[in-house]
Amino acid sequence: MDDPLNNLDWSLVQAFLAVAETGSLSAAARRMGTSQPTLGRQVRALERQLKAELFHRQPRGLSLTPTGAALVGPARSMGDAVHQIALTAAGQQAALEGTVRITASLVVSAFHLPPIIADLRRREPRIAIELVPSDDTRNLLYREADIAVRMYRPDQLDLITRHLGDFALAAFAAKTYAARRGLPGSPAELLDHDVIGFDRDTAIIDGFRAGGLTVDRDWFKTRVDDPVAYWALVRAGAGIGFGQTSIGRGDPLLQEIDLGLPLPRLPVWLTAHEAMRHTPRIRAVWDALAEGLQPLVS
Repeated sequence: MDDPLNNLDWSLVQAFLAVAETGSLSAAARRMGTSQPTLGRQVRALERQLKAELFHRQPRGLSLTPTGAALVGPARSMGDAVHQIALTAAGQQAALEGTVRITASLVVSAFHLPPIIADLRRREPRIAIELVPSDDTRNLLYREADIAVRMYRPDQLDLITRHLGDFALAAFAAKTYAARRGLPGSPAELLDHDVIGFDRDTAIIDGFRAGGLTVDRDWFKTRVDDPVAYWALVRAGAGIGFGQTSIGRGDPLLQEIDLGLPLPRLPVWLTAHEAMRHTPRIRAVWDALAEGLQPLVS
């Protein structure tokens, strides 16, 4: 007779792990996209198979028993192995067709990637593209994206990276703003102008302080954290702003301002999972992104 411990069903272990990490059947059901009764049955089935109680049933939810707590780590390791199997299998697909999911920052997604993707679609019509504009980190190990364009070098294992160069930054103002208010010729003169700031992000405040100018959040009379909306405000003449030279210099509505300040640069990294990098469709999109972004960096 087969030993039931040698035939653990990953779906049962997955249900156990979801409940253990969320603390309730309802929260786990939302995560898994299933129903509470189904998850309850799966957990009980795993308990019968292991001949052990994994949760204490309480009026306000479930809590792990000592046995259940001891199994969380191995269950996560099992999940990592399952994902690795799926990645490796996907990496062996040979056809130059299928879907490639790209994640990139909001600015890169809005200003840089559309013409690259349009050209790729013309050249490789059998490759479908899913673009995920996000400034949040997406986990390539779990296929939330196939390729990421990052402004930093990821340090996760099993990822491959390529540094394409750096985006240069500069100050810009709309020509309508310059006609109305003039332009500053030095950092000190900048204090007499309207400058668009961030709402919660302190990057611009930190940059001012690094340049010897002390300002706080309230000094910026227009504030927004969304970088695409930020550029729209600069173009509309709401104030002076900071952004990529590859965007600002190509905009006929904007004028670059030389403040004599050393501004930071944004590194551009292409990243993909090692198991997927040489899949033909992933390689084609990777190469297209590298080719399209290369002229924009220095």
